[in-house]
Amino acid sequence: MHNLAQGKGTSVIDQPGDVVEIKIPANPTYVSMLRTATAALAARADFTLDEIDDLRIAVDEACALLLPDARPSSDLTCRFTITPDALGITVSVPTRSAATPERTSFAWMVLTALAGNVEVQTNAHEVTIGLQKARSATR
Repeated sequence: MHNLAQGKGTSVIDQPGDVVEIKIPANPTYVSMLRTATAALAARADFTLDEIDDLRIAVDEACALLLPDARPSSDLTCRFTITPDALGITVSVPTRSAATPERTSFAWMVLTALAGNVEVQTNAHEVTIGLQKARSATR
């Protein structure tokens, strides 16, 4: 397993909190559902409008990084973990190569700029991108 981390602290992949999990076909057509769910959950968790938009775009970029290598007819899983001070999001998909996303790509740069902490985990069958966005102090 590879673990590439941006930022410090505990893993964003396995964190405690209230969990919402959504599975969709690994097809770009359905990513808009995840963007909508992200915005709804972030709003419910009392994030600012700018933070909500950042999270929505970050989920879109994570999907853009994973979907090109997704196995045909597989599902993409998006798991939201809501904690008192942050929203953690993991996006996982079974892949053909289990290659980690290219860290020099535009999508990776956008993702890391919008999320406070980003990690990638791989195994022989799946790649997971985890991100965590802390809520701002001003609400």
